[in-house]
Parts: sequence; structure tokens; C-alpha cells
Amino acid sequence: MPGAEVPGGAEAEGADEAPEARLARAVRAAEQALIEFEIAVETFRVEVENFSRLHHQKLGPMYARLDELDALIAEARAARTGDPDDLRRAQEARALVMPMPGVDELFHNWIDSDGLSPEAAAMLNEQPVQAPRRVRPSDEARKLYRDLVRKAHPDLAAEEAERRRRDEFITRVNAAYARGDEAQLRQLAEEWEAGPAPAEPAHSETEELYARLEWLAQRKELLTVVARELEESAIGAMLRMAPDDPDRLLDEVAEQLLAQVSEREAELAALTTAP
Repeated sequence: MPGAEVPGGAEAEGADEAPEARLARAVRAAEQALIEFEIAVETFRVEVENFSRLHHQKLGPMYARLDELDALIAEARAARTGDPDDLRRAQEARALVMPMPGVDELFHNWIDSDGLSPEAAAMLNEQPVQAPRRVRPSDEARKLYRDLVRKAHPDLAAEEAERRRRDEFITRVNAAYARGDEAQLRQLAEEWEAGPAPAEPAHSETEELYARLEWLAQRKELLTVVARELEESAIGAMLRMAPDDPDRLLDEVAEQLLAQVSEREAELAALTTAP
């Protein structure tokens, strides 16, 4: 059979391959696998952070309304019963609603009774101050981002100077992706293509290749820890329930909160109108 000779030829070719060449091929495969893993972790991190900020921005007022209704319900019940426990619960519920006086004015709206404002936290963490419009950037932004990372990732650099250049560039790429800025990602793609061509890596010694494999393995372990922390976080757990459309998940949470608000309002009305 003519096709039967192909595997034999491939085996002979693999047997003739020098050990250094096989090791170099293993390093390249490990590099590509690590980059794909880093892309997956970074894109999930962006979605976790975007969801958190949009959750605070869009749903914060609903949570505040629920807290206010809980306080009003507790106060109405305490007024009807006069029970000391009901009075205590009403005071506790009201204390949760009342903001710490003067905090936001004192810190010029950078800090409020809930802690750092989203804008202040974003600045301190070198994130975009303006909240994202969506949890998950557009398909085009995701494609541009993945292509750029596969070309420009620092782990592909053999020399320290080139690694630093790539690291600075990828930082800008990550920021543009977090904003979902397709135009900026296209500009960065053009900038990368017009930039200096990366130097061809020198032939590595066997010891250097083994060291490289060890470093890649350690890097993967660190990323695995980061990925696990993201997945096990409260927001990460929510996003895992809607991997295909996280923005729809935000809408579903809003609908649930609106239903709870309606229930609380009905309960309050019953307490305040009953004889």
C-alpha cells in the first residue's frame, strides 16, 4: 500500500533528528501552549474585572433600593409590634443603609462609605478609568487581541532587551483589549508589523533548552494558580454559569433584582396599609 510507507519515513526522519533539535521543538511547542494558556487567563481576567465594574455601576442602585426597602419594612414592623427585637433589627437595617457622613466629600469622591470608588480603584490598578460598555469585548477585538499576543508575547523573546520591548507593547495591547477598543488594537497591529523585526534566536545549548523548559513549566504553574483564583472568585463563579454570553447574565441579575424590589415594595405596602 503506497500510504503505508509514509509513517515509516516519518519515523526514520524522527530517528535521524538530533537530540538538540527535538528538544528545541519541544521548547517551541511548550512556548506556544503557554501563550495560548496566557491568552485564555487574560481574557477571562478582563471579563471578571469588566463584569465587576458593570455590576457595581448598573446594579448598585438596585442593591441600594433593596437595602432601603429592607430598612423601611423592618421599621414598619417594629412600629406595629413595639417588640424590642424588632426595634433592634430595624436599627440594624437602617444602619446598613445610612452612609458614613462626610467620607465622600472628605476624599473628593475617591472614597465613599463602600471604600474606593471604581474610578479610583481603576487608576490605582492601571486600568481604564471609564467603565467598559460590555463584559466581553467584541469578536473582532478578541481576534485582534489573540493575533497580537501570539506574535508579540514576551515569552517568544530570546534576549532581555527584546523581552522588555515586547512586555511594554503587550501592556498597551491588554489595556486596549480591556476597553474593547478595536481601532486602537488595529493601530497596535500596524505598529507591530512596522516595528523592528525580532532577532533570530541563536542556537541554544542543551542545558539552556532544559532550563527554558523548566522556566515554562514554572510559569504555567503560576498561571494555573491565577486561573484557579479567578474561577473560584464570586464573579468568576457567576461567569462560569454563562460562558457564552456574560452580558446576558448581567441582564438576568438585573431582572432578578427588579423582581425582589417589587416583592419588597408589596410587602412594605401591606405593612403600612393594614389596619
